[in-house]
Amino acid sequence: MFKFSGTRPSNLGVSNGQFNAPVPDSPNCVSSQAPASDREHYIAPLAIAGSEAIAKLKTHIQALERTAIIEATDNYLYAEFTTKLMGYVDDVEFYADGSGSVQVRSASRLGKSDLGLNRQRIEAIRSALA
Repeated sequence: MFKFSGTRPSNLGVSNGQFNAPVPDSPNCVSSQAPASDREHYIAPLAIAGSEAIAKLKTHIQALERTAIIEATDNYLYAEFTTKLMGYVDDVEFYADGSGSVQVRSASRLGKSDLGLNRQRIEAIRSALA
């Protein structure tokens, strides 16, 4: 197995209700805070109601293979997901915005294309928690 982890970004987190890290031009990122007209990057927020939204996500993510929770607060969760074959690392952020939605951003650290993996991962999490 290879390990292409790259360097952990220093600009992750949330300020004023928005993810700090921008959506890159490359197609290897999805974000619920991208403009809805940006079909390549936009993904709907997760509809996880209640004050325990982040706790539910944390429990689910901890049970997945090749994941590491890096930061978790009452309304924010940052996890690293590592691909099985090549060891690429994706940075995934969740932010419970207080409206019954959880904003999400999932981005590959390296490369240009992720073959849709970031979108597939978020949709799988959405389905599992529905």
